[in-house]
Amino acid sequence: MNKFLIALQFLTIFPVKISSQIEEKDFGRSLIYFPVIGALIGIVLASSSFLFGILPNMVAGALILILSVVITGGIHLDGFSDTCDGFYGNHPKEKILGIMRDSRVGTMGVTGVASLLLLKFSLIVSMPRHNLWIALVIMAVFARWSQVMACYMSGYARNEGKAKYFIEYAGRKEIVIGTIVTLGVFLLLMRIEGAVLFFISILPVFLFIEYIKRKIGGMTGDTIGAISEASEVLILFLYLLQHLKV
Repeated sequence: MNKFLIALQFLTIFPVKISSQIEEKDFGRSLIYFPVIGALIGIVLASSSFLFGILPNMVAGALILILSVVITGGIHLDGFSDTCDGFYGNHPKEKILGIMRDSRVGTMGVTGVASLLLLKFSLIVSMPRHNLWIALVIMAVFARWSQVMACYMSGYARNEGKAKYFIEYAGRKEIVIGTIVTLGVFLLLMRIEGAVLFFISILPVFLFIEYIKRKIGGMTGDTIGAISEASEVLILFLYLLQHLKV
């Protein structure tokens, strides 16, 4: 139960009280529940899409986007912003890590977040209304699975930090079960089209992870957040392409 609560506490703003003692390995083992938490987030967003369905499309899209930020506390957006600041320019590893740790937000961080939110909003409001709820669920699940993949494939780029134990204790069990759960959600909601979408989406995430590893030699909490945000946009974009009427 601790592992589920750790995942819920880390990925959402829901108030969570963990009474028993937490071991370092519990953080990495909690990754097994990341896609499950993603499904819960997706259900909340999908429900909101029906709740806001009576509103004009642009207004409903804006409210769904705002809710998606609020429910996570903006933690992944913060990581995306720091990653944009750090990775802009041809800086060496230590300089990049230093920029990312700086609490101040730079020009590229602001630009990156603004561009990301604008693109995500455009994708949401462009989605067929009757299919939007499916896109929101698989978006949330896949993004959290991508965090598991990033942790499993990488070492920690710093000596210390909040994400250290998630990465150090990410094991084969977490990625295998996380993949099964995520693929299961795609198949349940989209059947064979879901499987195609899932496997096509893996390659861009893999390439992004490898790019980050080449730049800084591993992952940080910020880059994991950046991968999550990029994965959400990726799924929305590919899902929209699948359902465009030509």
